[in-house]
Amino acid sequence: MKHKITLIPGDGIGPEVTNAALKVIEAAGIEVEWEVLNAGVEAFQKSGRYLPDELLNSIRCNHVAIKGPISTPIGEGFSSINVTLRKALNLYASFRPIKNLPGVKTRFDNVDIIVVRENTEDLYSGLEHVVVPGVVESLKIITAEASTRIARFAFEYARRKNRKKISAIHKANIMKLSDGLFLECVRNVARLYPEIQYEELIVDNACMQMVLDPTQFDVMLLENLYGDIVSDLGAGLVGGLGLVPGANLGEEWAVFEPVHGSAPKIAGKNLANPTAMMLSAVLMFQHLGETEKANRIAYAIEAVYQKGKTLTSDLGGTATTTQFAEAVVQHLVN
Repeated sequence: MKHKITLIPGDGIGPEVTNAALKVIEAAGIEVEWEVLNAGVEAFQKSGRYLPDELLNSIRCNHVAIKGPISTPIGEGFSSINVTLRKALNLYASFRPIKNLPGVKTRFDNVDIIVVRENTEDLYSGLEHVVVPGVVESLKIITAEASTRIARFAFEYARRKNRKKISAIHKANIMKLSDGLFLECVRNVARLYPEIQYEELIVDNACMQMVLDPTQFDVMLLENLYGDIVSDLGAGLVGGLGLVPGANLGEEWAVFEPVHGSAPKIAGKNLANPTAMMLSAVLMFQHLGETEKANRIAYAIEAVYQKGKTLTSDLGGTATTTQFAEAVVQHLVN
């Protein structure tokens, strides 16, 4: 079966890790017709928009996209392109698996955490205004609808994949109304899944517990901001952002992307670790039903790490982006 997929190379190291992933996908024998479009600065220069309608229409038509990292300048006058994309397509669930790779030396073994993050509201709603000069107010939006929806997503995933425990992360001791509503909705959903252990942790304690022993967590369910922070913390426990894939999922559309940013300091130097982009492709093809070929890619990546001879500089090696991709391809074709 040939898949038609929207491809967003991104900026910074985006095109480099994207090209590496494309080589691996081709070697795995997955047939794809790529519809290549971009967002961000390059798109703005061509169309006058950071997120062109043509791109959104392509994803709506193809239902699936994979994207490299896209930069949003800090403090500039436009919204995050990633946040805008998620809102435009109602990609309400951020799904980030955090897992040890063989051969990657970390403080902890057997880390296997699924971070489920609500993706459409919270402080990421971007509702800010100046009250008086020197005083800015930012509104945190939590709704019962979005909280219930993300809770159902997490519990359904846990049931389907036989995961044993869900940890709801919050700050309801301080934000009693907003985080309190989130917890109320999650508790209502949890009652429908009695076979799944359910617990609640305050976010600062949860971060400490992750650093002390991340293996105590299974599925972590979080609001938008907490989920963003905790998923990066989790990435640090298994070797860094270069190893962690991500998916943004909605009822109709799905966009897959690495968790890391565009890393402009090393852009164009062929130094970036393409693992997260490759594993994001694995998630995408599993989503599309290409389970066997997707798993072959995952096994090939693990085999390269197990040998430990072709590591990129973020993991203490000297391999280039291209050399790492070629090593994964060799495992696939041999």
